[in-house]
Amino acid sequence: MLLLLALVSVALAHPFEEDFDGNRVFRVSVPDEDHINLIQELANTKPIDFWKPDSATQVKPLTTVDFHVRAEDVAVVENFLEQNEFHYEVLISNVKNVLEAQFDSHTRTSGHSYTKYNKWETIESWIKQVASENPDLVSQSTIGTTFEGRNMYLLKIGKAKPNKPAIFIDCGFHAREWISPAFCQWFVREAVRTYGQEIHMTQLLDELDFYVLPVVNIDGYVYTWTKSRMWRKTRSTRAGSSCVGVDPNRNFNAGWCEVGASRSPCSDTYCGPAAESEKETKALADFIRKNLSSIKAYFTIHSYSQMMLYPYSYDYKLPENYEELNALVKGAAKELASLHGTKYTYGPGATTIYPAAGGSDDWAYDQGIKYSFTFELRDTGIYGFLLPESQIRQTCEETMLAVKYIANYVLEHLY
Repeated sequence: MLLLLALVSVALAHPFEEDFDGNRVFRVSVPDEDHINLIQELANTKPIDFWKPDSATQVKPLTTVDFHVRAEDVAVVENFLEQNEFHYEVLISNVKNVLEAQFDSHTRTSGHSYTKYNKWETIESWIKQVASENPDLVSQSTIGTTFEGRNMYLLKIGKAKPNKPAIFIDCGFHAREWISPAFCQWFVREAVRTYGQEIHMTQLLDELDFYVLPVVNIDGYVYTWTKSRMWRKTRSTRAGSSCVGVDPNRNFNAGWCEVGASRSPCSDTYCGPAAESEKETKALADFIRKNLSSIKAYFTIHSYSQMMLYPYSYDYKLPENYEELNALVKGAAKELASLHGTKYTYGPGATTIYPAAGGSDDWAYDQGIKYSFTFELRDTGIYGFLLPESQIRQTCEETMLAVKYIANYVLEHLY
């Protein structure tokens, strides 16, 4: 019986069905087009899980590429890199160890915690609780359901007042970017905790409403907890393909599927059969369209790479208020760094990270929301998507500073 109990506790501690033992994450320097072609050749022969950029087609010369390789392919991949004289380093020598080490928070609670990664069921009950406990500040609504039928909850935070301008924040587009939903929860916590105590937050909530969508891709997020930690896409299925899911951040009607996206249903950057094909992206877009007159800024929170991006990503063109946006993120990055010294880079998406069409930030901007940003949170690749829980607090604290900085600017520049 004791042995059985021990086995049960081990199974609970590591719920992932997929075993990452011996898997490796490489960072490879790509000096030129020839090396890009070699990376693409490698990706066509082995199941390479691209971490940054999101796919082989998005690799640019004079950059580095981070990718995750299964244990059985490690030797072949290392051999390939050496034979072709790539400069590379091993970022994570055994993914399983880092994956288990994520859960290093010393919070002992089995329930919700702001300094732990929370399962969807825990987040769902937290959403209901935070709304019911703070009726003067927080209200909860459902904007749609996911492919698998889960409710997409939206929290509206702010002091009741007619015709208030609003800021929209979403988290959890990509399932494996766990630090993202952690930030949305932290934002709500800080709003509720500091309203009436801290002058800036009080003013923001008196004058603005914040719409917070804690997890966009709920089905994918659940899948990362139950089946495979590295899942990225939605969990939709369609006739004629055995491959599952669409990249929700390639599924918006903004240069849809033109660049940095794939038409292959098996790809991690699959743009879907059409723009807004996913119930999740359609629900988000419908809500924003319906509330377009009030929404003045849009934030979408991702990881990793420590960047603040503004449009465009689907093209190398610049938005008309480019100087304003650049000055704004420059100030926000400075504000963020003031707390823990974390350095963020910033700029338009296409040149700063890579061209990618169908993103929600470009779409929101083209709808007329002139303050539209993608945040890529910590880190720059030591842990990548497997950021330990011990970094949640600092990551969220510094990100709050940047979000409040921009929100304050928006409040002073309403349109």
